[in-house]
Amino acid sequence: MYYEMTIAGLKRNLPLCPINETTQIGAFIMFGDSELTERAAAELLKKVPAFDVIVTAEAKGIPLAHEMARQAGYADYIVMRKAPKLYMRNVISTEVDSITTDHIQTLCIGQDDADRIRDSRVLIVDDVISTGESLHSMETLIHQVNGQIVGKATVLAEGDAADRTDILFLEKLPLFDNDGNPLL
Repeated sequence: MYYEMTIAGLKRNLPLCPINETTQIGAFIMFGDSELTERAAAELLKKVPAFDVIVTAEAKGIPLAHEMARQAGYADYIVMRKAPKLYMRNVISTEVDSITTDHIQTLCIGQDDADRIRDSRVLIVDDVISTGESLHSMETLIHQVNGQIVGKATVLAEGDAADRTDILFLEKLPLFDNDGNPLL
């Protein structure tokens, strides 16, 4: 089963994937879809406030953060990693319990990224915001290193996230029942 929707002026079919016995989500994957990534980045940049640095979580938000940084004329963006890497000094981390992952994950940054965030206007970017758990973890790390969050932007707001007033998004993505009908 698929859910067809228009995102940044482009029609896409999202495969429906069960997350429990009664509910499915529309799987939105930007990897490999350059046209959609470019269009979504351009549309989101029209909505966001002025910022100094873009931050996203590994991994699905990376193409969007890259393209938004490129289109905004910035050379860099920061990826909060799922695990510490050898090059990271003085790692700062937090946990995240995402709807699309079956276990608790870690998000972390090293000293170099923490220094780039500190006292900067930070724009958080992600592909989909659903429960807000990943977003909350990113906010936690940014606050720990004294970054100023000026905006939170996503391509799709899923389920109840579409009712939030603290995020900017392009489209609403419903949750679905087992027959593929949108849940209200």
